[in-house]
Amino acid sequence: MDQWLFSTVHNCICKVIEEQTLWGQTVCRVWLPNQDAVVRVSRAALQPLGAELRPVIEAHRIAYVAAAAKVAEVLEGGTTTEHGPILLAPMESNVIPLPHQLHALSRAISGDRVRYLLADEVGLGKTIEAGLVMRELKLRGLVRRTLVVAPKGLATQWVAEMESHFNERFQLVLGEDIGAIQRLVGDGSAVSPWTMFDQVIVSLDSVKPLDRRRGWSASRIAEYNRSRFEDIITAGWDLVVVDEAHRLGGSTDAVARYKLGRGLAEAAPYVLLLSATPHQGKSDPFHRLINLLDSDAFPDLESVTRERVAPFLIRTEKRKAIDAEGNPLFKPRRTQMAPVAWETRHYPQQRLYEAVTDYVRDGYNRALREKKRHIGFLMILMQRLVTSSTRAILTTLERREAVLKGNELRDRQLSLRLDAASGADAEIQELYDMDGQELLDELLSRVSAHQFERSHVGTLLDAARACEQAGPDAKAEALIDWLYRLQAEENEPDLKALIFTEFVPTQEMLREFLEARGISVVTLNGSMDMDARKRAQDAFRHEARVLISTDAGGEGLNLQFCHVIVNYDIPWNPMRLEQRIGRVDRIGQRRPVRAINFAIEDSVEYRVREVLEQKLAVIFEEFGIDKTGDVLDSADAGELFEETFAAAILDPGSIERTADETATRIRNEIRKAREASSPLGPSAEPDMQSAERLRLHPLPNWLERMTVGYLGAHGGKAEKRRDAWDLTWPDGERLSRCVFSAQDAERMPDADLLTLENNRIRGLALSLPLVAAGQPIPMVSIGDLPPNVGGAFGLFEIRVQSGLSGGGRFIRAPLVRRRHLGVFVDAQDRVFLPTARHIWDSIQSAELLIEDVLSAEQSQALHDRLMDAAEQAGEAVFSALRQEHQHAIEREEERGATALRARRRAIERLGLPEVRQHRLKRCDADEAEWLREIEGARQIMPEIRPLLLMQIAGKGAP
Repeated sequence: MDQWLFSTVHNCICKVIEEQTLWGQTVCRVWLPNQDAVVRVSRAALQPLGAELRPVIEAHRIAYVAAAAKVAEVLEGGTTTEHGPILLAPMESNVIPLPHQLHALSRAISGDRVRYLLADEVGLGKTIEAGLVMRELKLRGLVRRTLVVAPKGLATQWVAEMESHFNERFQLVLGEDIGAIQRLVGDGSAVSPWTMFDQVIVSLDSVKPLDRRRGWSASRIAEYNRSRFEDIITAGWDLVVVDEAHRLGGSTDAVARYKLGRGLAEAAPYVLLLSATPHQGKSDPFHRLINLLDSDAFPDLESVTRERVAPFLIRTEKRKAIDAEGNPLFKPRRTQMAPVAWETRHYPQQRLYEAVTDYVRDGYNRALREKKRHIGFLMILMQRLVTSSTRAILTTLERREAVLKGNELRDRQLSLRLDAASGADAEIQELYDMDGQELLDELLSRVSAHQFERSHVGTLLDAARACEQAGPDAKAEALIDWLYRLQAEENEPDLKALIFTEFVPTQEMLREFLEARGISVVTLNGSMDMDARKRAQDAFRHEARVLISTDAGGEGLNLQFCHVIVNYDIPWNPMRLEQRIGRVDRIGQRRPVRAINFAIEDSVEYRVREVLEQKLAVIFEEFGIDKTGDVLDSADAGELFEETFAAAILDPGSIERTADETATRIRNEIRKAREASSPLGPSAEPDMQSAERLRLHPLPNWLERMTVGYLGAHGGKAEKRRDAWDLTWPDGERLSRCVFSAQDAERMPDADLLTLENNRIRGLALSLPLVAAGQPIPMVSIGDLPPNVGGAFGLFEIRVQSGLSGGGRFIRAPLVRRRHLGVFVDAQDRVFLPTARHIWDSIQSAELLIEDVLSAEQSQALHDRLMDAAEQAGEAVFSALRQEHQHAIEREEERGATALRARRRAIERLGLPEVRQHRLKRCDADEAEWLREIEGARQIMPEIRPLLLMQIAGKGAP
């Protein structure tokens, strides 16, 4: 039987294996080579291969297959002789990587051990770099399960960026979700709930282990740690990404966050740690951090040298960052202080400020004498509240009055946390990680009212209520004046402004104040979920003129379409201010950024800031603002600035001396940090050549020609209207205004960008039709070829298929590898591979003309000649593929062994014996199955598939 026919049902060639006639119906069993499947089909649906070729359709088919094979080469990680492997992730993402991001990706995948510290300075897109590395590893078949651990305020942003830039969907799991997930798998289950999802993002503090918690039994703590810390690190991850990773360093190796870091580092073979300030001027925490990547390479402090750290570190400085054209990436920035004076009408507000300052001074002194640090924290917050707004201090005083009346709260628990051991660095670190509103909520929920407050709070409340009734705050009035002034200076009637405040009551007051004056406003704060945050950002982008955000609400924001930021109240740590401005001063900002910092002119805070900023400016000039970031973006710096302002409030006459002492301490810390952080070394130079190669890569042209050719050959339709395509698929689906390059999409925001992320487009490249022996072969002329090029051309797929049938559950290495080979044979049966490559390239852009169709005998003869030539030339390709496959299996063995060892170590630490034994047995079974898969994958089978065969109509041999 073994007859080749064309199946109109499957739209491809097939080989008839068996034919049976029953009750007047003839049914054939046929083999479909594309799917490598045997199916039954009616004889009436089969046509002979010798059916007449239609020239226009055949020209489209040739264009489709030739372009699709180019695309498939990219998907297969094909190489160029000059530049090594083609990076797949940039081709497969909705983002155009910048030179420094391409450098990070190239570095990260250059070796077998993908364990790096991504330490680019703030605003350079470390999230994008991590996403590119993850995509590259996934496309190469090395990663399936990914865990991202980030601070709670950034976790939702990670979900959004992974989906928008990489079409990667992650399951967001916050602390309150973990119990629900545990219940889904059943309480007490030996199955880890984290295995339900292959891609997960969790908040850092929701999965760190507990040593103790007041009122909790040892068994309750053990259960808490099992469902969070133990379950997550034994869930079998391939890649772990930790954002703000410097938080893992801790003050000692007993700190919960460091224990989490150690567990995560051992939980996966591939690890990415992200931090703009990895060193923070302290060698011990940095050693603990870098040790997570390779404990053998960094056994002690002395091992942390520049030479040893360099292979694990990827870092770019802002001053070196450039765009694809070589221009500086960041626009100039103009920051100015806006002093706000109290007018006569603001007398009630001034009196309120003075009264609260007296209350704070009294309360802080009492807290120092009684060693009640938590009371001191709250007093300092009261001072920040009164300089923020009347509404903020009024709301807080009302909450304190409720405590005074109820007198039910007890501050013993927090006292233990903050006072019993002043060395509780981890607790202090967490408090300084909080923004003003978070810290206020934490303290008000735990700290009972002190006796001295009874004589103050009622009086202060009356003053605050009278102040609010007297009219708007002085700063609110100044804000509206500034918005109109900026609108005029920027010559932008619909000027957008981002306004930051520390406190939600101030945010709400400003929203009411601005809306009452006809200015559209949206708000963001830390209590909003991801959907609400996204709606607020979209509203600001498209409709609202003002976005008012708290610090927690502003985490992770990318607001490059806005270039004006107003700091309505100013955090005492200047790095917090830098982080706020970084919401608009980041990649993609097209205009110079303007930052306006409000401060009450006749206040202690203003005088401290005025003196301190002069001294800090000299330090920044000496060391550079980016170099000081490590020191200033730390809990120690937060504590230092808190002490500085507190000292000035307690003794206003000491402002100059206090500021001097603070500046001296900062200078010394920066000098020590610079010496200690020498292991970081200089940052990388941008890779302009790789960026240019990527920008000029012809993949978008191949995608376009592949898609248009396929539609033309298979009954679809492609119509170009100006610079975009309207596409109609054979099944009737329509797509309008389609483009294939990111540059076109950027130029036409309303166009639909089609990339390999589109499953339909991707499928066109991975399921190419074969040519069978006896199939009619066309005679073609190609416009770009010299007239003397004539002969037989064939395009073949050389394939290595592993012996692992049905795919693998555990193995990450690709089970099929393929390359494409062009062969050209002249009239004297001489084989010219360079000529074949040139013909294949020419088909991508040249006009094709079908001049004739060879007879059945001629087609068979040409098929046999080209197959013989391809078998000879393809042996070297097969050998290279076999070597790649063997190397991949070796890498897979190392990866799998590392992952299984880490999983076993983590399981052996589990507290409950029955859970530990169950998971060890399961681990043993998984390891046995993985070894069987490895053995099956070692067995390989070669295959050669003809994709295009044609006679090139020329006047002579090459």
